[in-house]
Amino acid sequence: MKKIIIGMMAIMATSSLFAQDNIKNVLNTIEQNNTTLKALREAVDAQKLENRTGIYLADPEVGFNYLWGNSASVGNRQDISVTQRFDFGTLSGLKSRVANGKNELLEWQYKADRMNLLLETKRYCLDLIYYNSLLRELEIRLVHAEAIVAGQKERLKRGDGNMLEYNNVELNLAAVKGEISRVETERNSAISQLTRLNGGLKLTFNEVRFPSIDMPADYERWYATAEEKNPILSYVRQEVELSKKQVSLGRSMGLPTFSAGYMSENVVGQRYQGVSIGLSVPLWSNKNRVKQAKKAVSAAVSKQADTKQQFFSQLEILYFRTLGLKKAAEVYRSSLTNANNSALLKQALDAGQISMLDFMVQIGLYYNTVNQALQAELDYQKAFAELSAVEL
Repeated sequence: MKKIIIGMMAIMATSSLFAQDNIKNVLNTIEQNNTTLKALREAVDAQKLENRTGIYLADPEVGFNYLWGNSASVGNRQDISVTQRFDFGTLSGLKSRVANGKNELLEWQYKADRMNLLLETKRYCLDLIYYNSLLRELEIRLVHAEAIVAGQKERLKRGDGNMLEYNNVELNLAAVKGEISRVETERNSAISQLTRLNGGLKLTFNEVRFPSIDMPADYERWYATAEEKNPILSYVRQEVELSKKQVSLGRSMGLPTFSAGYMSENVVGQRYQGVSIGLSVPLWSNKNRVKQAKKAVSAAVSKQADTKQQFFSQLEILYFRTLGLKKAAEVYRSSLTNANNSALLKQALDAGQISMLDFMVQIGLYYNTVNQALQAELDYQKAFAELSAVEL
């Protein structure tokens, strides 16, 4: 029983920089190998190029005309022209600024997808720590359960025991073995999930200690930092800025488009050459463009306010939930340290002061507390992982 207590104290120790480094290494590895992130990165790069396509001046136009006269005295005519069109959106750089704004949106979306994927990875790492810890505890229980079965078997041979007690310890041993099988299955499933996230490459993660947590004491101050780092809020902020730029671009598209060029005309005995200037007035093609852009700004501002409010409220709920789970985990840790009767129960059983049935009932209470303590620690760790996802 002393081995069980020592083992659990080691498992529940949270001041483990080694565990933090292990999780960080897994996150770095998966970020490099994850096929989803690679596909998203390539899609972002391709979309960036598309956003910067069509933002430059229109292609110059070169024309050539060859006209036959209706008589030899009139002769033939040759025209040559070179024309370049200019629009205010390109000349002012508005098209380029809008394209850059769209590209910034793509980057913020990529960062949000990356954050969610790394948060999923961290959850699986925490699950593995939980399963590794629970398996180590169950292996200790298995050793003791087998020893108790062997002892009861000897008592039966000597005539000191009874079949009822022997059957009970056999059932207890079967329950421990069944639980080990179940936990190993869950552990293998978590490992498979990490392998999937790592692009099919296997990872080794045998950590049994949860990482230490530095829980922020002041929510308001901590939220101000989290708000600045959150990619979703940055995305909606950028949407507002982009919408304002598109209003300006829409206005510029309502201005006339100019064209300038060179033209030459050759006929029999004569040649004309000079410059050509044109003007295109968008009377109908730009209709409702500015109105639509202004509506988009209003929608983006409303979306930003809603997203910010939802983020604040959800994070506040999660913050106080994490605090509550932290207290629960601390209560279990304290109970395991200060109110542990497992060693006394073993002594009472060996001295014949309690029956095997009483021992199993009371030691079962201890085992149940250990399991709940591990679960409480896992819940606390996962809640904090979600709370601090912006740091990933």
